[in-house]
Amino acid sequence: MTNLTIFKDSNAVSTGRGRESALSQTLNSGGGTYRRIQTSNTGTFKRLVNGEQIGNAKRGDLDVVIVGALPKVSRLFYSGTYDPNAEAEAPVCWSNLGDVPDPKASEPQAKSCAVCPKNIKGSGAMNTRACRYQRRLAVLLAGDDSGDIYQINIPSKSLFGKGVGNVHPFESYVSYLRAHNEMVDTVVTNVSYDPEAANMELRFTPLRGLNDDEYSLVVQSQAQPEATNYTKITLFEKKGEAAEASPTYKLLGREEILGKDAAKPVVKSYAEPEDDEQDIPLPEPTKRASTKQQTTERPDPASLAAKVSDLWGDE
Repeated sequence: MTNLTIFKDSNAVSTGRGRESALSQTLNSGGGTYRRIQTSNTGTFKRLVNGEQIGNAKRGDLDVVIVGALPKVSRLFYSGTYDPNAEAEAPVCWSNLGDVPDPKASEPQAKSCAVCPKNIKGSGAMNTRACRYQRRLAVLLAGDDSGDIYQINIPSKSLFGKGVGNVHPFESYVSYLRAHNEMVDTVVTNVSYDPEAANMELRFTPLRGLNDDEYSLVVQSQAQPEATNYTKITLFEKKGEAAEASPTYKLLGREEILGKDAAKPVVKSYAEPEDDEQDIPLPEPTKRASTKQQTTERPDPASLAAKVSDLWGDE
């Protein structure tokens, strides 16, 4: 996303700013841009680009269009007891589809999630499951026609349970939309914090249907690698595969070698799964024909940046 305040003189604008130059592609060939929406126990949403916050936090709720999700809920297992004051650690075992440990998990706990001892009630603290549930969604900011895709993590407490009216946890939200002949990628979704919850919980509400221009952008966005990569858990290489002093870290399929002083990837607080939660498959989106011609031409970045800033509503 374009930085809004980097120019001292913003009057002169090049006609070629709507494309990425060969020089820019060369300089960025070592890694890509990683965009994420960070949630928190304080009830805010923050935009992060390559780990750095962009603009101010938005409080309360956020309007998005979901463009990517895996067909099943993912699972993560952390070797130690969760401590909010301890240094962040990555999970040692995880499964993107909740069926078998990922081949790159450093300490797989079982041959399959169905027979894993960490997936039994009582294996975790306070008679809970030690293995956690999570979803990672790829989303667009509603009203932003730049096509920039963000990742947002949905913890277990925000996944399962029953909704009230048209406000639902995510898995129930998917079923609710399907019952009304809509899909998650045909509506604008309002993501909000549940004010009655003891811990951070997100709720999902359909705001409105997409118009033809918005849906055309969704279709274009779903063809981008981020729409798939942002939905997956991609962490450390399996122990013993690399003997280098610097570990190999995979971020969305891009392999980068970290320096010795590089910070570890941050793993956010995770909520306790419900006792009666079920893995509900996400249905394949039903595409509808657009009445307008699709185009891959991107508008001027300067005007897009100003538009996104207004849509975001920074505090």
